[in-house]
Amino acid sequence: MRIGIVDTSFSRYDMASAAIDELRKQGGGFLVERYTVPGIKDLAAGARILFDRGCDLVMALGMVGRQPVDKDCALAADFGLQVVQANLGRHILGVMVHEEEAADEVQLARLFDRRTREHAVNAYDLLLRPDAIRARAGTGQREGFSDAGPLRVNDR
Repeated sequence: MRIGIVDTSFSRYDMASAAIDELRKQGGGFLVERYTVPGIKDLAAGARILFDRGCDLVMALGMVGRQPVDKDCALAADFGLQVVQANLGRHILGVMVHEEEAADEVQLARLFDRRTREHAVNAYDLLLRPDAIRARAGTGQREGFSDAGPLRVNDR
């Protein structure tokens, strides 16, 4: 199995290194290929390149700045990732962190790290432990912040 990681030089945190570190903690059975692009609008092309190089799944890692244009770029990037994913029938885990999600730089760095690592576990599980990800279905998982938890229905 091959896991591709496409990241950006725009990001203020080395998301790819966190992802690779977490993937290695999960166990073996895969190779990682990293490809770095300038910004989030380039992630779709980077993901396609990694699939063309034989990757089975790609993690697309990006940071969204605080300006309105950054949010527009993030939306365009997501559309591009969805097109590649749908056309190839392969998973792209889009891992985006918005600067405004955190109150300060310490919290932002923690968010980058936690969200990236939790998605790395998802990537590993999709390829190598599908029962593990299936077991989390309906449990309200959230990457980066506390999980929402499952809804409970009172059977009265």
